[in-house]
Amino acid sequence: MIKKFLTSAIAASALLALGAWAQQASPVGLWKNIDDETGKPKALIRITESNGEFKGRIEKLFRDANEDQNPKCDKCEGTRKDQPIIGMTILTGLKQEGSEYTGGQLLDPGNGKVYKSKAALVDGGRKLDVRGYIGAPLFGRSQTWVRAE
Repeated sequence: MIKKFLTSAIAASALLALGAWAQQASPVGLWKNIDDETGKPKALIRITESNGEFKGRIEKLFRDANEDQNPKCDKCEGTRKDQPIIGMTILTGLKQEGSEYTGGQLLDPGNGKVYKSKAALVDGGRKLDVRGYIGAPLFGRSQTWVRAE
């Protein structure tokens, strides 16, 4: 009886550990993006997945007290023009391709430009390297996003 209980407890622990690992092995979750120029946090971005496509929406901005705390995307075009940045979807179309996530688009609300994007989980799923680029990935910028949950 004790042997059966121990076997069940070990199996349950293994399943819980596997579930935690699987959750961390996905970009789904809350991320703090770090500015590649200043090294300071810029925003909290929630990545979700639907039908194999990953999207990211800004939940919070980290701004100085003297800055507008709810800025609008005045440099954006189309339906995003003059819309609040908080709540805006800035990452769309990423799909898993092996160990990377590719084929996405990334909006920089600071300049209103939309870039091609790709991403890769690093550091055991605790960080996400995000690259925005024009044309080829060689011509772009990278940011490291840190898991916030």
